[in-house]
Amino acid sequence: MTAIPQLLADLVRLPSVNPMGRTVESPLFYEDRVTDYLEQFFRRIGVPYERQSVLPQRSNIVARYEPAEPTCTILWEVHQDTVPVDAMTIDPFGGIIDKGKLYGRGACDVKGSMSAMLFALERLARERPAKSARVILACTVDEEHTFLGVQHLMNAGLRADFAIIAEPTSLDIVDAHKGVIRWKVETHGRACHSSRPEDGVNAIYHMGRVLSVIERYASELRASRSMPRLGSPTLSVGRIEGGVSVNTVPDVSRIEIDRRLLPGEVPADAHRHFAEFLKSAPELSGIDYTVQPPWLSCPALTSDGSDELTRRLGVAIDSVKGKHSVRAVPFGTDASTIRIGGIPAVVFGPGDIAQAHTCNEWIDLNEVEESAEILYRLAVTSASK
Repeated sequence: MTAIPQLLADLVRLPSVNPMGRTVESPLFYEDRVTDYLEQFFRRIGVPYERQSVLPQRSNIVARYEPAEPTCTILWEVHQDTVPVDAMTIDPFGGIIDKGKLYGRGACDVKGSMSAMLFALERLARERPAKSARVILACTVDEEHTFLGVQHLMNAGLRADFAIIAEPTSLDIVDAHKGVIRWKVETHGRACHSSRPEDGVNAIYHMGRVLSVIERYASELRASRSMPRLGSPTLSVGRIEGGVSVNTVPDVSRIEIDRRLLPGEVPADAHRHFAEFLKSAPELSGIDYTVQPPWLSCPALTSDGSDELTRRLGVAIDSVKGKHSVRAVPFGTDASTIRIGGIPAVVFGPGDIAQAHTCNEWIDLNEVEESAEILYRLAVTSASK
């Protein structure tokens, strides 16, 4: 049986960087190296699996453990991709262990959880307890950018009684989180030589005026309402680009917008409300701009229907850790897509979200070990509840 530190080091040393919309190719991009590793792992432990092609070099892989007497089906879902490695201060693919921590891109988000799930699945396949839940382990692609992997998974008709979605929660249970919708805004101008800027129309200047309106909108949105567990809806401009050279007046500028949704908010309505606010702003009169359609939409996760799963998982956590909490978080996960597909879902895993995406990403190996034990106990005890 492969030890958890070795599993995690193997996974971290395999680049699976999500390009996040970048057009320049890199040998670090895409999840196929991890998918190949997982296929070999499932073959070795003797569980059936299938690969689901989502995009070139990007495939979900779904393994199934079938006990002799299954009384329920639990889905364990974990994503294979990581964010890019720009500005990291450590070897992103080193998998170095120091003082009980393993370092590298994806160690916390979310290959620590993946190694825990793999270890627990291997233990089930090896020990074959007389009764346990049927376990489906789905390793999906593209969670960090557009959620295509989990959408493909659910569109393929996957069914289960409960779902555990892997994200760093410090071994607590997350039963609610915000949703997200993202889109671009463009301003349009007319290019000319920078020595005669009066002959052109500067799209970046126009974007500056648009940004001022968006900043006001974001402030009003945040103050508009609040929920006790999740706070307020938010909007942020996370990326800007424009121009081709310093000596050319730019004819186009683009920004990317991230809008976080509360439960009950309809993504399309949030997009439309934003567009109407800009349209009504007098300072944008005469500005040539376009609000593009959303390129990502993920609803919020609510706790509806997850009480029994929360109870069962809580019992398993307490048997290992002694205590746990149930909380809501502002970030989004694959859980909401799975919940909309009819499967009660919560988010759970080792590691602290504060370490995700950082320049020296790491995870505490002891938490990964505890996570594997919790998942195993959940599978075994769920059959008798």
